[in-house]
Amino acid sequence: MSCVLEELHIRGLGVIDDAVLALGPGLTVVTGETGAGKTMVVTGLLLLFGGRADSARVRAGAEQASIEGRLEVRPESVVAQRVRAAGGELDDGTGLVLRRTVSTAGRSRAYVGGAATPVGVLGGLAERLVAVHGQADQARLTRPRDQRTALDRFAAVDLGPYATAYLNWRDAAAALADRVDRMAELRREADLLTHGLAEIESAQPRPGEDAELATLAGRLAHADSLRLAARTAHDALVGDAEDPVADAANVVGLLGGARRSLSQQAGADPGLDELAARVADLAALAADVGADCGTYAEQLESDPARLEQIERRRAVLAALVRKYADRLEPDLDDALRWAERARLRLAEIDVSDEAIAALIARRDETGAVVSLLAAELSTRRREAAGVLSAAASAELTGLAMASARLWIEVRPRAVAPGSVAPGSVAPGSVAPGSPVLTIDGRDVAVGPDGVDEVEFLLQPHPDAPALAIGAVSGGELSRVMLALEVCLASTDPVPTMVFDEVDAGVGGRTAVEVGRRLARLSRDHQVVVVTHLPQVAAYADRHVVVDNLGGTNGVGVTASNVRTVSGPERVAEVARMLAGNVSDTALEHAGELLSFAAADRDATPMQASAGGRAHPAAKSQP
Repeated sequence: MSCVLEELHIRGLGVIDDAVLALGPGLTVVTGETGAGKTMVVTGLLLLFGGRADSARVRAGAEQASIEGRLEVRPESVVAQRVRAAGGELDDGTGLVLRRTVSTAGRSRAYVGGAATPVGVLGGLAERLVAVHGQADQARLTRPRDQRTALDRFAAVDLGPYATAYLNWRDAAAALADRVDRMAELRREADLLTHGLAEIESAQPRPGEDAELATLAGRLAHADSLRLAARTAHDALVGDAEDPVADAANVVGLLGGARRSLSQQAGADPGLDELAARVADLAALAADVGADCGTYAEQLESDPARLEQIERRRAVLAALVRKYADRLEPDLDDALRWAERARLRLAEIDVSDEAIAALIARRDETGAVVSLLAAELSTRRREAAGVLSAAASAELTGLAMASARLWIEVRPRAVAPGSVAPGSVAPGSVAPGSPVLTIDGRDVAVGPDGVDEVEFLLQPHPDAPALAIGAVSGGELSRVMLALEVCLASTDPVPTMVFDEVDAGVGGRTAVEVGRRLARLSRDHQVVVVTHLPQVAAYADRHVVVDNLGGTNGVGVTASNVRTVSGPERVAEVARMLAGNVSDTALEHAGELLSFAAADRDATPMQASAGGRAHPAAKSQP
């Protein structure tokens, strides 16, 4: 086994004050008087592996309940990897300590490998570590949905590929339905988008064009004043070329005089030479700027016709911005972005015949995949149903129901009235809530788990009608459920299995068969059984007794103790279970029962009867 639960330490839980439960491989039974607190062991296990916290379970007088478990795991196992991912560590490479506390205020804390973690981490580990089978699980197995789940587990069915195909098909059918049912609305939306795109495309705007035209319009509107300013600056920098005799000073002339003055002392002092160079640079820069001002003034002309043309273009662009931009201070680029979104949306809401045909083709293609996988799934279920029926019926023979037979019926799910196969494209014809497919020439209702209804039926004897197992008597139901549990347990990938009084309602020879079957399970699993049957207890590798100590904790609450018994103590406990007392006769009978069970276990390894062999697909290991 990849993992073994070695020890469970319970403090402040129900009637248990402080107790250590020694566990190990094989079959461990937990026994004790009614009310002694046997179920607290199961409650503790459920809490340790992420079960719902209930402050009412905290022992009166205690501040909190604490459950700690120590397990041996393989360092390379998935469990070890999850522990390290949660920040925890393994002791000595293989020891895993889990801890859960529940306070009287209802606060719950979880620890994995020494690290505080969400309680959900414990629940995630439980999926690979432990399975608890109790009377509540028996009740669940009377429900068709859980019967289908159990059959799938026995058949090792992986619903993943089918579930993915089913979702793809439903998405395709829903997309077609939406397109068809909203065709008029989508056409109106498409018309609006098409009109807007046509208006924008007819204008052929360029990104940033509105800003460029605003700059050009401003220049043309102020052409005269701009030209005068440029000419005045030109004359101040380099003089008026059209009046060479004018004696007005200009910057270039003044800088030329300064440069000549300094050049007369060239070489006399480096500091002065540097100043002369800087003056020369200023003169060159002034000349360049003056020339550029002259060029600007010469090229700038008034053009009322061009200005009018630009303003008309700006008005067109402004109208586009008002209609299609969606910011408080929009610009042309916002309108262009709307156009891009409109093109994408038009592609999505295409209601042309070609678009509808493409959606129909996608729905039919995905539906064909669902039909194929559903048919394969049904075949797997029918095959597994035959094997599980035979196996459970063989187990019932050993459980004193030799004439009984368990039938597992796998039938196509009936189409509900009003359901419509998603084939027509008329508005309202597609029914996403009632999906139907035609498989092997027959219309069937389809769900995320396939097209099958599964029902477990019991035929008590050949002349009796087969009844749903939820309708049989309590004693028969317990044995049917135990037979199913034994068959299904061999398919359970978890290493540790806990049975909480699943043997209720049986006794005598049947109880011996129950013990034999649980012992057989313990060859491949660690099995912990809470039982009141001495025949079951006799088959145990380890026997734990929960004792009512009779005293209280000072606040009127009974205390219980947990101890592991062997030798004479175990014989005495089995005698108590047999006769309610420890008389010489009871001790003799207990010794005989223990010897019989030990010989039965030590004989040639117990083989399942022909009907009890597990389904071939159920041999996976954790």
